[in-house]
Amino acid sequence: MDDPLVIFTPSGKRGRFPVGTPILTAARQLGVDLDSVCGGRGICSKCQITPSYGEFPKHGVTVAEGALNEWNSVEERYDRIRGLTKGRRLGCQATVQGDIVVDVPPESQVHKQVVRKRAEARDIIMDPAVKLFYVEVEEPDMHKPTGDLERLVEALDAQWELKDVKADLHILQVMQPILRKGAWKVTVAVHLGDEENPPRIMQLWPGYYDGTVYGMAVDLGSTTIAAHLCDLQSGEVVASSGLMNPQIRFGEDLMSRVSYAMMNPGGDKEMTHAVREGMNALFTQIAAEAAIDKALIVDVVMVCNPVMHHLLLGIDPFELGQAPFALGTSRALRLRADDLDLAIHQSARVYLLPCIAGHVGADAAAVALSEAPDKSQDLVLVVDVGTNAEILLGSKDGVLACSSPTGPAFEGAQISAGQRAAPGAIEGVEINPITKEPRFRVIGSDVWSDEAGFAEAVATTGITGICGSGIIEAIAEMRLAGIVDASGLIGSADQVGTPRCIADGRTHSYVLHDGSAEGGPLITVTNPDIRAIQMAKAALYSGARLLMDKLEVDTVDRVVLAGAFGAHISPKHAMVLGMIPDCEIEKVTSAGNAAGTGARIALLNRAARSEIEETVRQIHKVETAVEPRFQEHFVNASAIPNSVEPFPILNAVVDLPAVSFNSGEAEGGGRRRRRRG
Repeated sequence: MDDPLVIFTPSGKRGRFPVGTPILTAARQLGVDLDSVCGGRGICSKCQITPSYGEFPKHGVTVAEGALNEWNSVEERYDRIRGLTKGRRLGCQATVQGDIVVDVPPESQVHKQVVRKRAEARDIIMDPAVKLFYVEVEEPDMHKPTGDLERLVEALDAQWELKDVKADLHILQVMQPILRKGAWKVTVAVHLGDEENPPRIMQLWPGYYDGTVYGMAVDLGSTTIAAHLCDLQSGEVVASSGLMNPQIRFGEDLMSRVSYAMMNPGGDKEMTHAVREGMNALFTQIAAEAAIDKALIVDVVMVCNPVMHHLLLGIDPFELGQAPFALGTSRALRLRADDLDLAIHQSARVYLLPCIAGHVGADAAAVALSEAPDKSQDLVLVVDVGTNAEILLGSKDGVLACSSPTGPAFEGAQISAGQRAAPGAIEGVEINPITKEPRFRVIGSDVWSDEAGFAEAVATTGITGICGSGIIEAIAEMRLAGIVDASGLIGSADQVGTPRCIADGRTHSYVLHDGSAEGGPLITVTNPDIRAIQMAKAALYSGARLLMDKLEVDTVDRVVLAGAFGAHISPKHAMVLGMIPDCEIEKVTSAGNAAGTGARIALLNRAARSEIEETVRQIHKVETAVEPRFQEHFVNASAIPNSVEPFPILNAVVDLPAVSFNSGEAEGGGRRRRRRG
């Protein structure tokens, strides 16, 4: 009988280990990024892990409750003295007893992820939903027996024309001493409401309050959660941060999470709890970074894809896993923070942008708000690149939208030496087309590997793997250097002319970096790596091409790459791979985290909320899953750059070598039909 299978997320690394093997030992043998300072003695707690139980169709395993040993005395002592997050184990104490899926949370990783969803500079007209108002309240009078709240509401009406202002119970509980301490002069934070909700008092301060209140713009992605803390008076981004979406342990892609919910009773509630817990951890982290009280966060705007939307709200995503992909609701939602268990101001308001369709969510709506394709004079393609790519195509004459399931390969998952964007990861690659020798740059250093001072620049981080932008550039450079043919095959050392091409089973791999002499990893690009990127980029291109078919156009005027990953993609390399349609390279630009920018616009400008709700009603949705031509485009786009599309603009800029490393393959990437004997 085989030894138990141990699968680590988010890295995807797996291996079989004898019963009784500590999880920390398994992680070290597989090269999983799991920290430990005390040498496995249960003292440092750096090796905390989260085991997952239930059915995991993607991994082909069912994890039983006894897959790890019971808690031991070391863990119990640590939990008693310092406390261990519920569901966590110490990797040095938890031992393998059966097939197990183990998540390594970000804080347990040696190389902490850099969540690259920074706040983009943007001019926004300030009109937030929560504003501060200084008022002078009429003192109580024996001859006018009205309550303090009623007189405060009258003052807001008389002095600021705020009609029918309401207050929650917690305001009533603290209002009277504040009014008296301020000698009947107070500063009031009021949520101005909308057509459905009246204005509401959020906070009170005695006298004149010279501080501010805050809002949070949140981009809840499949892989990462990013948030920007904004001053609601100045609009300034006070602090930004992000973390890995803790749901990733239930599946790296959306359909894996839907499957987990379908096959594990209560699985959707597990994921809802996980993402809300992660959101609170992020809010606490950002508030600490900004040195503010979380109770001053009074307004939140969130954007997310439909599956994340439903799981955040506690809606079972079952219907999103099958045609016709019906949403529980597509309209914008106005909620209270406590509806979502958010530990901020107790009556803070939360606004969720509307979803566009079953697979095109509020994140795509936020991109539309940020990039405004509906106001463009020329035809613009906006691609929000992520685990699930949202695609918008249009102009002032109308906008189409769809999504494509690109999967996690662009994030560094499913790649042999892949990792998420963290210090030490290769993020940029160039290959000399004559010598076939590479040079590269890693996150945390601006020095290239063939430049003086490189070893010193990476001494603290090392060279640990390759992230999404790095693998994109590596494969594109390999195609430009004639190391990879149009079908995606890597040639042999003799065919290519470099010993860096090494035999790897029935195919070949290209050695990008050999760090074995320094005790580091061997980083190669393998044929399965290329296949994973081919599948991801083909899905992306096919979605864009499908929208172009609907408009009956063969070209677009410009392309905007959005998303944390999209911000780091080289336009030339994206074109060489065939990720995006043929276009003048200077017309391919980056919008950074456009979804996050859209969330920030909606946070700081109330009118933008109504605007995007109307815009979404006008967008025409295209469902790729039921479009017959999607598969045809997908097959064509599997070649590098494409087996059918000519890409004349690209070919005028670069020279793609006409190499073929399989006699059964045509140079365009299509398979030749064998003759029958």
